[in-house]
Amino acid sequence: MTDIDKLTRLFEALGADDAQGWAESEAEENIPQLARYRFLRMVWQDIDVWSAAAPLWVEAYRAHGPASGVVERALGLGLTPGELGEIAREVARETAFGLLHGLADPADGDLPPEVESQLPRWRLAELSPQGEPTGRVLGALYEDLGEVEPQGPTGGVV
Repeated sequence: MTDIDKLTRLFEALGADDAQGWAESEAEENIPQLARYRFLRMVWQDIDVWSAAAPLWVEAYRAHGPASGVVERALGLGLTPGELGEIAREVARETAFGLLHGLADPADGDLPPEVESQLPRWRLAELSPQGEPTGRVLGALYEDLGEVEPQGPTGGVV
C-alpha cells in the first residue's frame, strides 16, 4: 500500500469528499493536508451544532441567560428554532473564518506599524501521532474552510 493509499483511507475515515485529492496534495506537495482537514472538520462540527441542535439551545436560551428575551421575541415573531439555528450557524461560520484569518495574520491594520512590529505572532503546527513536531505549519486555514464544509443530511442547514 502506498502513502497515498494510506492517506486516502484516513481522509475517507474523516469523511472527505475528495479523499484522494487531499491525499495526493499532501504526498506530492508536502502540505499537512490531513492535519488541516482534521482541524477544519472539528471547526465545522462546532459550527454545525448551532443548526443541528437548534431546538435544544433555543429552549435553553429561552429559559435563562442574557439572550432569553431576544429568543423569546424571535419565537413570538414566528421564527422557528430551525430558522434561529440557520442564523446562529452563519454567525458561527463567520466567527470561525475571522478567527482562522487572524491565526494566519494577526495584523489587522488597527495599530501603528511601529507597535505591530513589536508584537508576538503565533502559528498552528502539525504534530505526529506520537506528539512530535513535524516542522509543518497549518497556515491560511481560512482558505479551506469552505472546502471542508459538510454537505448532506449532517452538514449545512438542518
